[in-house]
Amino acid sequence: MANRPVVNRPGPDRLRATMVIALAMISVFTLGAGAAVAALMPAQLARWNIARVATRPAASASQVLAGARSSAPVPTSRGLAAALSGVLGSGMLGKQAGAEVIDPATGRVLFARGATAMLQPASTTKLVTAAAALDVLGPAARFTTRVAAGRSPGSIVLVGGGDPTLAAGPVPAGDYPQPATLKTLAAATARALRAQGRHSVRLGYDTSLFSGPPLAPGWPGSYVTTGNVTAITSLEVDQGRLTPGGAPQDADDPGNFRPRSADPAGQAASAFAAFLGADGIRVTGQPGQEKAAAPAATLAAVSSPPLSAIVGWMLRESNNVIAENLARQVAVRESRPASFSGAAAAVTAVLRRLGMPGGIHLVDGSGLSPQDRIAPAVLAHLVSLASAGAQGHLRAAITGMPVAGFSGTLAPGGSVFSGFTARSRGLVRAKTGNLSRVATLAGLVYDASGRVLAFAFMTNQVRPVNLGQAAGGLDRMASALAGCGCRSR
Repeated sequence: MANRPVVNRPGPDRLRATMVIALAMISVFTLGAGAAVAALMPAQLARWNIARVATRPAASASQVLAGARSSAPVPTSRGLAAALSGVLGSGMLGKQAGAEVIDPATGRVLFARGATAMLQPASTTKLVTAAAALDVLGPAARFTTRVAAGRSPGSIVLVGGGDPTLAAGPVPAGDYPQPATLKTLAAATARALRAQGRHSVRLGYDTSLFSGPPLAPGWPGSYVTTGNVTAITSLEVDQGRLTPGGAPQDADDPGNFRPRSADPAGQAASAFAAFLGADGIRVTGQPGQEKAAAPAATLAAVSSPPLSAIVGWMLRESNNVIAENLARQVAVRESRPASFSGAAAAVTAVLRRLGMPGGIHLVDGSGLSPQDRIAPAVLAHLVSLASAGAQGHLRAAITGMPVAGFSGTLAPGGSVFSGFTARSRGLVRAKTGNLSRVATLAGLVYDASGRVLAFAFMTNQVRPVNLGQAAGGLDRMASALAGCGCRSR
């Protein structure tokens, strides 16, 4: 066999080094090419945000909830009395207090103390309004704002449909739910007018869906100037909230306590006229009140989010204007006058049909009036009913409530109700209520045994300087329910 020349091959160390250098050169080339290509890409790609891990949790619950278990032990009356009586008898709740706890799975009242007393409910009234609206209107109901042909040639009428979430212009994209806007309505109206060859109109506005005085019995005028509510009318935008310059705010800002609009309907009509002008339709003269003719053709319309979403909006931030509009919508459906008195009577009638026990006396739908009265038993039974499977159409009345430690008026700093313990964070879902001498809390709690309980805790005749203490006492009571199975103490 002929001899073959010997080939000099690099040793293992030299081969490894050569491979490392080659790979490094390839990496450098790739990175350089990538940078060059990136420089040629559209600028929009700079908007890409790479996901990053937060340096700290945004929020945390004391535990991850399992599903509610109907087989979990039911608390005993003795156990609940031991858990709640300390606060109820401590004097921190003022001169008049009431409480009730119910097991929604069975409907049994497990604990009651002063539960039939007629107490000021404050904003827990909104639970009553929410349930009545959901029952008679249905969770999918929407409210329509429209533009109709006017009674005289060359005129149109902006017709308020009682949409409490209507905005003037576009709202921030992060707001939920996204409301209908006058800007959208104006654009649709302008298209319809141009199709008719019209470029100039006179504008009227119709608020006839609602009737009666703009403020409820017991409401001082300071409710408007302190940003709690605006005059109730079937046509308004942004719940009457204004920017420092006096324009509609066009953002859901429950922390805006500037004075609200003194003329919400007129301001809405003026905003609509300005949007029409921007869309090429000249509005002659000043908008004035005008009732649309019954058979008048509709030129354009916009609709609110579904009622289920509106109820959640109302409950989370305790929105008074939304509550008053919903109460009037109940009155309209019940064929009663859409006034404060008619709405109160309509809501009360619906609650009676739903089988609520105890007393109800309302003069408004939001609970702002000190003349409202509701027994704790009514609120506890209502929460229990809404959480039962047989009344699924009422579900938004509980799913929309704030969650302790996380959302709405139960978020940290969201209201005077800030006394929840770490172990109850995320376990309590409830509606808050407070006036200067009133603190109330009604909702659901997930107890330590895995059972869901409905409760209502109310206190009246609190000294204003002790309001925070009283609210904290109600928080402690709800936390006590969350922290024990309350079988024996």
